[in-house]
Amino acid sequence: MKSKVILLLFVLISFSQSIKAQTGQDTSIVQIETTDGNEFVGQIVSEDALKIVLKTEKLGEITIARSDIRLQKDVNIQQIKDGKFWFDNPQSTRYFWAPNGYGLKKGEGYYQNIYVFWNQFAYGITDNISIGGVVVPLFLFGGGPTPVFITPKFSIPIQKDKFNIGGGAIIGTVLGESDLSFGIVYGLTTFGTRDNNVSLSLGYGFAGEEWAQSPLINISGMFRLSSRFYFLTENYFINVGGEGVGEIGLGGRWIIKKAALDFMFAIPIVPDMGTFIAFPLIGFTIPLGNN
Repeated sequence: MKSKVILLLFVLISFSQSIKAQTGQDTSIVQIETTDGNEFVGQIVSEDALKIVLKTEKLGEITIARSDIRLQKDVNIQQIKDGKFWFDNPQSTRYFWAPNGYGLKKGEGYYQNIYVFWNQFAYGITDNISIGGVVVPLFLFGGGPTPVFITPKFSIPIQKDKFNIGGGAIIGTVLGESDLSFGIVYGLTTFGTRDNNVSLSLGYGFAGEEWAQSPLINISGMFRLSSRFYFLTENYFINVGGEGVGEIGLGGRWIIKKAALDFMFAIPIVPDMGTFIAFPLIGFTIPLGNN
């Protein structure tokens, strides 16, 4: 009896491999980037040592020589919507500047630049812990002081793709001023997926050994509107001298291949301010590491 079962399994495996060899078909959906910079997303129809035949939404079946392929990776079926490929969020762990409860995975990283002055990078040590830094090179613009920061962060998924918590710090000093230290320590909660979420965070600032008496409250949101565009909002509130002040930020994120261009208008909220002011902000993010 045992020998019959083994024989039947052998026949079934041989039959399935024979069918696949005859058809050369695979149901994998992949993203292929060629050496000339073109990108294609589709289902693998057949492949061999020299070429891949890909069935795409707009171009139909196309043949790509393996020698022309620079990058090939599997695509999550959830990234295909209405027949169109939705790119990964190049900066899913942050809004324009404020962090959220999602973390970088081990080996992932990014570099962010805001108006040349703000140069930030981060790297995932584990799937839950990252470390980063910021350099503001004012010495390039007239020999001014140079603030630098370190930005440790942890994130813990409570319910996958629904609820995350996290925390961290932004700890700064000015090069050449050994007795000067300042920054903020924060904790936060995030509701939603990496593409659509809202975060609430509380942070306490410090300078030297002095701590702020009131917390800085941040409420931020990220909402995906298309394959390449997000709506962003980033808002801050704090009590200063018994009066509430804040800032409302409204903007967006545009995905350019793997990078992201962020833009936002920062609107200060100050008591008795009679003039409407909106400061434009522009940032650029480039994924690094395993992204």
